[in-house]
Amino acid sequence: MDDPSSASNKHKRKRGRKPKASPPFPDRSSPSPSAAPAPAGRRGRKPRRHEAPADADATRPPSPPRRGEPKPVANGGDVVAVAESGPASWDEVVRVVPCMDAVVKVFCVHTEPNFSLPWQRKRQYSSSSSGFIIGGRRVLTNAHSVEHYTQVKLKKRGSDTKYLATVLAIGTECDIALLTVNDDEFWEGVSPVEFGTLPALQDAVTVVGYPIGGDTISVTSGVVSRIEILSYVHGSTELLGLQIDAAINSGNSGGPAFNDRGKCVGIAFQSLKHEDAENIGYVIPTPVITHFIEDYKKSGEYTGFPILGVEWQKMENPDLRKAMGMKPDQKGVRVRRVEPTAPESGCLRPSDIILSFDGVDIANDGTVPFRHGERIGFSYLVSQKYTGEKALVKVLRDSKVHEFKIRLATHKRLVAAHVKGRPPSYYIVAGFVFAAISVPYLRSEYGKDYEYDAPVKLLVKHLHAMAESPDEQLVVVSQVLVSDINIGYEEIVNTQVLAFNGQPVKNLKNLATMVENCKDEFLKFDLEYDQVCS
Repeated sequence: MDDPSSASNKHKRKRGRKPKASPPFPDRSSPSPSAAPAPAGRRGRKPRRHEAPADADATRPPSPPRRGEPKPVANGGDVVAVAESGPASWDEVVRVVPCMDAVVKVFCVHTEPNFSLPWQRKRQYSSSSSGFIIGGRRVLTNAHSVEHYTQVKLKKRGSDTKYLATVLAIGTECDIALLTVNDDEFWEGVSPVEFGTLPALQDAVTVVGYPIGGDTISVTSGVVSRIEILSYVHGSTELLGLQIDAAINSGNSGGPAFNDRGKCVGIAFQSLKHEDAENIGYVIPTPVITHFIEDYKKSGEYTGFPILGVEWQKMENPDLRKAMGMKPDQKGVRVRRVEPTAPESGCLRPSDIILSFDGVDIANDGTVPFRHGERIGFSYLVSQKYTGEKALVKVLRDSKVHEFKIRLATHKRLVAAHVKGRPPSYYIVAGFVFAAISVPYLRSEYGKDYEYDAPVKLLVKHLHAMAESPDEQLVVVSQVLVSDINIGYEEIVNTQVLAFNGQPVKNLKNLATMVENCKDEFLKFDLEYDQVCS
């Protein structure tokens, strides 16, 4: 829970304004349940997210509401009544889910970092979610179910014993975590879950878990209604996902989704919350799960999903294709920008036309053939690679075709999407609290709607700016601890530090080093909005 002193001043930190009306339905190319799948290669300001993780059944300490934040109202506003799926007979459940004993309940104690007061942590809270046993004495659950964990325990179906678990890996981007239990008794009499292939549309699925509303195992059934590139809300990334019409409620997170042959085809992880939608849930499919497991096996840790470090635009306009020197039989997408820190910066250039990736031709809308009668964004091909692997990219440059072998790497963002396994860094001098901006920092300061409430200049850099070096950070004055030495600077909050004594600030460590080694009489900080502090 935030410190009361920081909570009382939160209204001073909100410089943006919310739109007068929220969109009736998420109109986004990637995660939108109503839109056709589109590739995840372009940046831009994203509309308000309506998908939310099927959060663990959490018991969090109460926190004061932010000014202007709507209060939940049953059957209206932010809380929507969800129609439950029809109950299945027990014979049907046993036939479809023969390894139900492999589904476990996950109990976690979380201690989150406090970004407003980074020298301390928030009060701990408890949550419960779901998981399931796989081969090799391993358990899978959601990453957000064990995020910032202090202690994790597992309980098997029909057991009264909670077993202490060890977290082996957390894949924040794909929202998957890998656990194990050292106690041999936990593994007795349990058969691991077997994985199936990617289901087809209208295939029946059964979601098993421990959702809110009871202590025993719960089963809901539905069908696969969509397969496309989805926005993973917790991971702040876009990967392949399944949309199903079975209810996924709080506590279902991490539970398996079985097909009609009893094979696991995914992990429940988030749902759509909207007054016009009911029973829309999302499942992490087996290709993403397999990638996570194999990644851990290869390197002994989770290294992430690689990306192609470019921004691109569609080439659907025929005149644009002619102007770029494309022949009638050539298709592809145009490179808008290349990440300076990405390996691709050594070979790809702006205005290159990417014709194919690893031998698969890319259409003018950025899609590639997926399965019979289906297409999907070509970022799916990239995400199936592993960090450090090479891919053959064919491009059109100045009317000539070139081929490049590119070593793929994970994304280095200027504003980090996650702060993994460590408390946030900070530096204090003369009462000025300096910190590096990250998505968790923005969410802590401005709530879940930070993309509307945070200062515009920070949002622009978050959405569009690219890091010029691997260690570059966006450093801000988080707040000023009032004292006699900083009179007149009390109102400065979350303002970027551009330079110190005329030298550009590259990151938080660089700023601290320059201040500690300074021999000048005055310390001069150049801030955003043409402000100067000395």
